[in-house]
Amino acid sequence: MKITDVEAIVVKQPSEIEMIGDGSQDTVVILVHTDEGITGIGEVDSSPYAVKTVIDMPDSHMVCRGLKEVIIGEDAFDVEKIWRKMYEMSLYHGRRSVVIHAMSGIDMAIWDAIGKKLSLPVSKLLGGTYRNKIQAYCSVLMPETEKEINELVERHMQKGYRGLKLGWGALGQSFEKDIQLVKWARKALGDDKYLMIDIGMKWTDVKGAIKAAKAMEEYDVHWIEEPFSPDNLDAYAQLAKNTTVHISGGEEVGTMHEFQQLLDQRCVDIMQPDLSRCGGISVARKLTDACDLRQITIIPHAFKTHILMAATLQYIASLPNAWYLEFCEQDTILRKELTKTMFEVDSEGFVEIPQAPGFGIELNMEAIERFRVC
Repeated sequence: MKITDVEAIVVKQPSEIEMIGDGSQDTVVILVHTDEGITGIGEVDSSPYAVKTVIDMPDSHMVCRGLKEVIIGEDAFDVEKIWRKMYEMSLYHGRRSVVIHAMSGIDMAIWDAIGKKLSLPVSKLLGGTYRNKIQAYCSVLMPETEKEINELVERHMQKGYRGLKLGWGALGQSFEKDIQLVKWARKALGDDKYLMIDIGMKWTDVKGAIKAAKAMEEYDVHWIEEPFSPDNLDAYAQLAKNTTVHISGGEEVGTMHEFQQLLDQRCVDIMQPDLSRCGGISVARKLTDACDLRQITIIPHAFKTHILMAATLQYIASLPNAWYLEFCEQDTILRKELTKTMFEVDSEGFVEIPQAPGFGIELNMEAIERFRVC
């Protein structure tokens, strides 16, 4: 099954992009075409335009090549070889960040194509399926006021969710405001639901962060996500050592080189790889064993459309120990319309994992063309 083409399709909502922490306002859909008529689907949570450039750009020299040119003609079943080839032939402009993101989308699409060819869900290709459903938590941005938090909880938690994560938005303005927001959230949520807080990398003072985390212990915060810049590993390690709240992170991390640093320095209690940024499924499956050796739980990041959610569900199905699926509840049109396959939370807060070949989803090509910008 030879790769014949790679498409990077940038789509954007009709309204203007808001400067908020919501990556579902635009996206880049990756299609890997093969000579057998099978097309694999991927998605990247990054700058769509930068990803498209990395994939489509012409070659410059032997280690500065466009990713499409690197993989056309390769056998899709050589997925590990293809990953290494893309990495090695983008050494000048790659190794981390947007090139790894672009590689992630291509890698996802190749795994989807392999699953379709073999008529198996991707989870079976990763070693087996441990579960056919997973409990989801509601993931939305943090509002500014107690009234808005109450309205958000009333709107979403009646759907069956057992947990709520509030992130970015109003968080990170001050430690005092963060604690107040957490207090309001716990009051609205009640004592029987999980509460998670995503600081969005806004904290910079370690001692202040430790004090804030200790204050949040009173409100039974399940985890504090991305408190610091992903480069500030010492701060992560110090905070993790000085609070009973779980510290989570890893969504900004790409390649096993960076994940290994997080693990070696004991920065996080919960690892949150994003399949569309970490290096794809090929990296995520290696991370499974690395985290298992250290008894670190993996809860993938998936704040995008149902394309990324579908890939994430297959990965979660293959994990020996899985707690939750992140279910993005941002009210954006791309999240609602890019796929014909739509995931829903049942009355007990679970999402069914597709058993169809590949990722088990079908794109809405009419919507993709309607929202396409390049």
